[in-house]
Amino acid sequence: MKKSRRISALALTAAMTLSLCACGQKDPAESKAADPAVSQGASASGEAVYRYLYSSEVTTFNYLYTGNQNDFQMSANCVDCLVEYDNYGVMIPSLAESWEPNEDNTEWTFHIRKGVKWVDYQGNEVAEVTANDWVTAAKWVNTAANEASNQYMYNGIVKNAEAYYNYTAYLLESDNGAKTVDADGNEITPVDEVKFEDVGVKAVDDYTLVYTMEQPCSYFPSVLSYDSYMPVYEPFLTEMGDNFGAATGPDTILYNGAFLMAEFAPQDHRTLVKNPTYWDKDNVFIDRMEWRYNSTASTLGPEQFVRGEVDYTELDAALLTSWLQDDAKYQMVSPSRPSVAYSYFYVFNFEPNFDASLEPDNWVIAVNNENFRQSVMHALDRVNALAIQDPQSPESLLNNTVTPATFASGAGLDFTQYPALKAIAGGDSYDTAAALDYKAKAMEELTAAGATFPIKVYMRYNPSTTNWDKECQIVEQQLEGVLGTDYIDIIVEAGPSTGFLGAVRRTGEFGLMKCNWGADYADPQTWTDPFAATASTGNNTYNFMHTTADQNRKSADTQAIVDKYVELVNAAKALTAVDEIEARYAAFAEAEAHLIEHAVIVPFSISTSGYVATRLNPFEGQYAPYGLALQRFKYQHLLEQPMNMEQFETLHQQWQNERAAALEAAEK
Repeated sequence: MKKSRRISALALTAAMTLSLCACGQKDPAESKAADPAVSQGASASGEAVYRYLYSSEVTTFNYLYTGNQNDFQMSANCVDCLVEYDNYGVMIPSLAESWEPNEDNTEWTFHIRKGVKWVDYQGNEVAEVTANDWVTAAKWVNTAANEASNQYMYNGIVKNAEAYYNYTAYLLESDNGAKTVDADGNEITPVDEVKFEDVGVKAVDDYTLVYTMEQPCSYFPSVLSYDSYMPVYEPFLTEMGDNFGAATGPDTILYNGAFLMAEFAPQDHRTLVKNPTYWDKDNVFIDRMEWRYNSTASTLGPEQFVRGEVDYTELDAALLTSWLQDDAKYQMVSPSRPSVAYSYFYVFNFEPNFDASLEPDNWVIAVNNENFRQSVMHALDRVNALAIQDPQSPESLLNNTVTPATFASGAGLDFTQYPALKAIAGGDSYDTAAALDYKAKAMEELTAAGATFPIKVYMRYNPSTTNWDKECQIVEQQLEGVLGTDYIDIIVEAGPSTGFLGAVRRTGEFGLMKCNWGADYADPQTWTDPFAATASTGNNTYNFMHTTADQNRKSADTQAIVDKYVELVNAAKALTAVDEIEARYAAFAEAEAHLIEHAVIVPFSISTSGYVATRLNPFEGQYAPYGLALQRFKYQHLLEQPMNMEQFETLHQQWQNERAAALEAAEK
């Protein structure tokens, strides 16, 4: 055992040194992957109490509004959806006891579980959950004045949802039709009236809910585990008004999920307790969750875990080395389960919005040159960078496409193996000879275009994300080592630990940055969403590659690449018939390959939290590569002893075998 441990530590040290130099119904609680030899832990009072130190505060509890992953964890544990998942990723009933589509998948009917209660944060009963709660949610999300960031989940799926949103946006802009021009004197284009009654969500009675699709949608049930499809009690929503979901206290939402938020003090603590009225309380094994805020949680967490004060912490690369070499601490370390729920990729920002000292105009010239982008793409040694996350097998995290392998399959063929993506999925973009060749071409073209060297490459990271700072340092040294500091000057800078997306990515305050996207449903279309222009801005907030009315800094070549991508995506979306699934997947594969081949994006990795110390068994919890399943604590036990390497590997292999059998059984 010690030999294996020391190899792991040396592998990490070597990596860092190198970089510096260069519809099933199975009950998840019955899962065999929960090792009976690892027993449930308890506090002195007999309660199972999970304690966690966090450094990034939630921005809102309004699950109908937020698209922020940090906010999801609270709503996912406090409010249930129509469906949920077992620990193998098989969809099972939640607030809908059953459901069925019509013959062509244009209508889905859900039968609501009777007797489920809405309660306040103290557990006092408020009302019964009924089908109308989903109708109310749909109306709120699709009313433009509410500015729901997750509204896009309805577009092109639920009939007339997008049209209703556009009509309400027109009413807002035109002051209910009274204005014909906006504040800047631009003409306001009238939009045909669409009433909410025309939107495809209806409560037939208290326990029957019907969704009508914009077009055939075989994957619709998988959409329902996302927060914009959560229910809400209309009288409470009306009473709270703009204060619904305000992150000021636990009394701004109602609860029907596994936990109640008994206490919340911003940037101090959160306390969640088991919901005593929960419809499935026998499958909730943690009684209390105590979350404590500290801006330096990533630094304090490991030591607090050793002292028995917290039950989960991530280990950064430097600390991992010492833990792997310590006999006692080694028994507290385990890997995180790699997940295809999130994909990470580097994006080039085509509309930079950063300080003049960082030369944004010079960056615009560079980023619009494909040879420049290709040089960076081929100079990036992703395996070397991923050794920070997994020093033992960094290649296991490598993702050559945006859509991860095993995420989805059509006609029995994995999506990444469709013709347009097959070669990309099986290759490796890291090629120093090619990178230098692209550099030579780019320097000639950029010089002619008026660019000056070195090109300043502004790269940002969130300091609250474990190891991201170290990864950026490796990428900086590695890219400059291959391409030369005469060509590029990578400037790494931390962003805020709270509100990073709003302050950095969504405002365009970066040049090159690693971003991620979490799948929302079981179809490859979900991986096109970060690169789609939104109706509200005419652009996206990942790489700003679309044309906007007030600013267009894209070259003709870049614009042609973007226009072709939009054309390919729209063609893929149009393939909706039951017998067109294979053609649909092939078309989406062609669109994704187009962005990668032109180095508009650089695929990087699948998701992992690296190495952790934890008293949870990750193979007990709900699992799905989309939606909120991975955020939930339902079905999980608190362990007396931390998960260690050997237990993790044994349970992981067992889970993989059992999952394959469970998915096969579910398909039948």
